[in-house]
Amino acid sequence: MTDTRTPVTVLTGYLGAGKTTLLNRILTEDHGKRYAVIVNEFGEIGIDNDLVVGADEDVFEMNNGCVCCTVRGDLIRVVAGLMKRQRPGKPAFDAIIVETTGLADPGPVAQTFFVDEDVKAKTRLDSVTALVDAKHVMARLDDSKEAREQVAFADRIILNKTDLASEGELVAVEQRLRKLNPLAPITRAMRANVPLDQVLGLGGFDLERILDINPEFANPPHGEAGHVHDEHCGHGHDHDHDHDHHHGHHHPHVDRVDSVDGVSGARGHDHGDDIRGISLSLDRPMNGAKFTAWLDRLLGEQGQNILRAKGIIDVQGEDRRLVFQAVHMILEGELQRDWGVKERRWSRAVFIGRDLDEAALKAGFEGCAA
Repeated sequence: MTDTRTPVTVLTGYLGAGKTTLLNRILTEDHGKRYAVIVNEFGEIGIDNDLVVGADEDVFEMNNGCVCCTVRGDLIRVVAGLMKRQRPGKPAFDAIIVETTGLADPGPVAQTFFVDEDVKAKTRLDSVTALVDAKHVMARLDDSKEAREQVAFADRIILNKTDLASEGELVAVEQRLRKLNPLAPITRAMRANVPLDQVLGLGGFDLERILDINPEFANPPHGEAGHVHDEHCGHGHDHDHDHDHHHGHHHPHVDRVDSVDGVSGARGHDHGDDIRGISLSLDRPMNGAKFTAWLDRLLGEQGQNILRAKGIIDVQGEDRRLVFQAVHMILEGELQRDWGVKERRWSRAVFIGRDLDEAALKAGFEGCAA
């Protein structure tokens, strides 16, 4: 059965990263698609008034059929309003893009698409894409918790303004981005001129197309970054083992105090990033009940600090792969396609978060072995 829900892309990135340029392209280019762009404030985005065909309250129609509106109210209300524009038999839009300027952590925005039943019935979260400015991102990552969170949360990172940095600088930036987020492929771009199919329709939150994880990759020796395997896992079937755990969610616009632990400033060339990706793997089958209980407990206790987690687990006595992913405390998991006859059966997971205890994670993960 095809999924008729409208895909939603959350677009994040620090001020000056190029989001405005990208959004203006989406809203004006002749791509033949109908997109809705939800932005925080029009003033920030600088949308050219000549493009506006008819302004219906907060909704602006563009002459290429796209729509722009502000998220001044509750995101759920704005999305519900857009969905009312549906035409019989077909979705109102090819995709919805939500721009998260000023929101520290894209997490609460992403969570909206899991928690509200009406929104869930009509839309599905496709991915989180982060734009970063190649010239200034290192300084931003040093001084801004928000910038680090945006990178850590992404399913795809667009390294923009590459013409303003040397090849050596770009490689250094990519290594640091990969340390913060070993899961997201990095696309280089100039003037946000990135093919739209590398921003939209990625399936980053689609458990059937979860990115295969290369566990040796996240903590390479001496910061030598490897390459992310951007392979999709083939399409699954049989989704009877659906255990959606909604452990609660927290709300946007919460000002969190930036706590500095004693070590963060003293890691030398490490930049003291409080966020990083930790990869775990195990060659023995897992006890399914033990693993689920461990993951539930972990997210219940540390969910605020775990920005993203994804994994593919080999469950003892089960022919199908258990695939899971988590956003803070919200966990989705299901049994998917069978393991291939010649496929290596093993479990691997990546946790991306703040101040994670690698030894404790490893011990907990390996303690679930059957």
